[in-house]
Amino acid sequence: MAEGENEVRWDGLCSRDPTARETALENIRQVVLRKTEYLRSVKETLYRPPEGLSNAVSLDGMNKLLAHLLMLSKRCPFKDVRERSGFILRSVEAAARHQCSYLVNLHVSDFLHVGGDPKWLNGLENAPQKLQNLGELNKVLAHRPWLITKEHIEGLLKAEEHSWSLAELVHAVVLLTHYHSLASFTFGCGISPEIHCDGGHTFRPPSVSNYCICDITNGNHSVDDMQVNSAGNISVNDSFFEVEALMEKMKQLQECRDEEEASQEEMASRFEIEKRESMFVFSSDDDEATPARDVSRHFEDTSYGYKDFSRHGMHVPTFRVQDYCWEDHGYSLVNRLYPDVGQLIDEKFHIAYNLTYNTMAMHKDVDTSMLRRAIWNYIHCMFGIRYDDYDYGEINQLLDRSFKVYIKTVVCTPEKVTKRMYDSFWRQFKHSEKVHVNLLLIEARMQAELLYALRAITRYMT
Repeated sequence: MAEGENEVRWDGLCSRDPTARETALENIRQVVLRKTEYLRSVKETLYRPPEGLSNAVSLDGMNKLLAHLLMLSKRCPFKDVRERSGFILRSVEAAARHQCSYLVNLHVSDFLHVGGDPKWLNGLENAPQKLQNLGELNKVLAHRPWLITKEHIEGLLKAEEHSWSLAELVHAVVLLTHYHSLASFTFGCGISPEIHCDGGHTFRPPSVSNYCICDITNGNHSVDDMQVNSAGNISVNDSFFEVEALMEKMKQLQECRDEEEASQEEMASRFEIEKRESMFVFSSDDDEATPARDVSRHFEDTSYGYKDFSRHGMHVPTFRVQDYCWEDHGYSLVNRLYPDVGQLIDEKFHIAYNLTYNTMAMHKDVDTSMLRRAIWNYIHCMFGIRYDDYDYGEINQLLDRSFKVYIKTVVCTPEKVTKRMYDSFWRQFKHSEKVHVNLLLIEARMQAELLYALRAITRYMT
């Protein structure tokens, strides 16, 4: 930021004189406004500025300036500098809105590192036509996989000189679903770069990343997770009783299983009830999110997003697992067309599904299989997938509304996950247990997407 470095005088913010700091802050505000107006005029649509465009007015320069301001708003020892820096950021938010784009930035970096053509990063229309043709499938797969049909598959396999082979398409589907699930994990765990790194500044609401990463990895809670009474002592809160209630429900459900089994008609009815109820699980934060400009250039139709499959008079037939399941159908198809990968994916699913420390918060030697199955099947229920041998009445017994909100947000609209959602479920559980939940969520999501895509491929083949 050659010109910008001369324009912006940061040294004035170190002065002990409030007037000097105010003068420096006003200078910074004027620079930010000028750069914002210029960037708005050129639509900030390019991945990198064209030759001859000064770094002073480049997106990269503006991003560094905003990142510096964000750092000051959080960490400067002078209160007036913190407050004014935050004010400057808010004043340009409408014109310089950024979302955390950890995975996109990571993949862009890797793409360039292995010799990828930078022109492809200017927008999907600059990629080869064969890759552009995947756009529709990728869009539907990520947001509404139940709409995938054999016609989507046929369009890709019969595109003349830009056609995909079956093996190539299965390879692509595996990569796409894997990437979608990673996005859920990234947002669910609050993974984001440091403020001073590329993509580390954001105007999104506070995310889970407010936690210290050491707390998440070692399974400890921070003091903020506890309630402190007026005397300054950490007290036992209501979350303790939530754990006890959940343990009791698990015990009662197991006893009911042992005593009697619901009829097939009753279990089918309970599935339909849960499927309908899942449509009305949404967060108060569930407003429309506009994708960041640097991310949205990589796909088309940015308005397309998750919509419940039975809304607006639309009816999607239930996907019955006994008709097409991963173990008997999807696994063999992937392994035949993408050798060895089917086995790797299968192992990944089993590890995530069976992963447990046999603990629940402060309790040890607990069989958590009932709870893990409820979480997995609830996710598949949201995607219209039904297991005939499962009693969906258990889901409402084991998963409270705050947990359902978190699950649905992580799986369906991960970019909207907030720290509040993360904090609101299983408040007595360790961070490591919540990360286990996120692993379960992303693998269940990936399998659901794969089932719809692979079923469509199978239908095309037959």
